[in-house]
Amino acid sequence: MLSLIDEEIVGIPVLAQKLMHIQATMIARCLPEIVRKINMKMETAVLELNKLPMVMASTGEALMTLMDIITSAKESLLKILIHGDFSEFPDEPKMHSTARLADMLSQFSDNLQAKPDDKEKFLMDEIKILDECKCVGLPNFIPRSAFLAILSQHVDVIHMKPVEFIKKIWDYIEGVLISVLSKYSENFPQIQSSVKRAGRNLITKMKEQAVNRVTEIVEMEKLTDYTCNPDYMKTWTEKTAAQQSFIHAVLNDVKKPENFSLTGFGDVKISHLRKYHAHLLQQAFDMKMRITSYWTIVLMRIVDNLALYLQFSVKNLVNSQFQKDIVAEMVDPRGGGGVEMMMEESPSVASKREKLKKSVKLLKESKDVVAAIVDQTSGFGDR
Repeated sequence: MLSLIDEEIVGIPVLAQKLMHIQATMIARCLPEIVRKINMKMETAVLELNKLPMVMASTGEALMTLMDIITSAKESLLKILIHGDFSEFPDEPKMHSTARLADMLSQFSDNLQAKPDDKEKFLMDEIKILDECKCVGLPNFIPRSAFLAILSQHVDVIHMKPVEFIKKIWDYIEGVLISVLSKYSENFPQIQSSVKRAGRNLITKMKEQAVNRVTEIVEMEKLTDYTCNPDYMKTWTEKTAAQQSFIHAVLNDVKKPENFSLTGFGDVKISHLRKYHAHLLQQAFDMKMRITSYWTIVLMRIVDNLALYLQFSVKNLVNSQFQKDIVAEMVDPRGGGGVEMMMEESPSVASKREKLKKSVKLLKESKDVVAAIVDQTSGFGDR
């Protein structure tokens, strides 16, 4: 029976040929997936390689790259700090700077204008000052020196609040500035620390200027008592309307009340005032109403001045100081020589670059080998 089988379909050579054909078919089925994986790995390696910092060939090229970094960072700060555009950092509320600055200013205003509780020692500061500033003269005049002295006391109580506020503002701005610089210099680790140091130095300078300016704004309030705000006279007139009834309650009321209800002050203690003469109490009451009316204007003026100065200094930082100061420090050899540093690749980046190049080379060779196998298997399939 076996002798009747065609010799072309039996024998070891035929079996070997058949097995090779089966093997080629199986390999051909796997090759597309192998090629796909090789391509994916090669694309990933090439992408990582392209993300690495460029190798600078000259000082001019390095300087141009540095300018690109600073210019991009400046544009970002312009959007964040001035225009209120936080599209670069939509999920980071701390980078929504115009809103955060407005919040801090509002909190500062509330804190600054919080009224101290002096109901238990009502008029005592004024009486003490008037006693120290008395002089030979007509009895119905309040010495201006007394008013300036009480005004100076009020300023001394709050003088650190504006300074601490402006320091807090510049600490916040420093955080924003460093975040932006880190983002735009991340591809250049060899200069990132130098760029951030230059940014911190700039903020330190701006903060020092701001503290000096705010200190002047506060200290100016001690020099003289002046306002063109008509609310001063209006408020003082309203407050002094209760003077006679107040003096009567202190000295003449037979019930000798412990407290007196005074608009704008609430229930103030008056029992400790009965040992003083009516003339002194009238002067103290008048001065209390004057300083209270004027102090409200002073506090609002300080808040307004700080708000305007803040806007001005932030714009000056972004539009003028930022690019000029950071570039100057980076190109100064005494400051670290940032431009030259850009031409020096860090060992870690150089090692990563070399590994990625080798990986891309091996993947290309693997792809060529697979292509050759595809050609061979297609040849077997045609037989």
